[in-house]
Amino acid sequence: MNAIELLKQQHDEVKKLFAQYGKLPDHADVRRGELFEMIADRLAAHATIEELYFYPATRSERTEDELREAVEEHLSAKRIIADLLEMEPGDEEFDPKMKVLQEQIEHHVKEEEGELFKKVRKLLSKEQLEDLGILMEQQFEELMEDEPRNNVPAETGHAAPL
Repeated sequence: MNAIELLKQQHDEVKKLFAQYGKLPDHADVRRGELFEMIADRLAAHATIEELYFYPATRSERTEDELREAVEEHLSAKRIIADLLEMEPGDEEFDPKMKVLQEQIEHHVKEEEGELFKKVRKLLSKEQLEDLGILMEQQFEELMEDEPRNNVPAETGHAAPL
């Protein structure tokens, strides 16, 4: 799978999880916690493969601004996830923080899919995108084995380097 298609697939998966979260009844704290963990793990692993592989491979004069903004958006999302990790799903601030996280992720996805990916398609060949996608998918699967959300609090000091 090429890198862009992999990232889009992951965007769609998280979007569906947020939709499930939004439909939960008020007293479904256990399910809320489970969905948060699924979302946080996927976002943490996704951000990691973007920061380690996709962004460096696609960095150019053409993409520099989008990439700098993207790592700042990642940092903001990581800070919210770190806050949520310290809370219980029944806390009154939990749902509002989840809503803000969802809105930030939706904004980030819209920019990546609407602007960055178009530039990347012109920058990298199909073969390069395929090779990058294979590497990123393998790394994502490895990260998902170890609850990657638990690494997020250590990544909230500053945006990832490009």
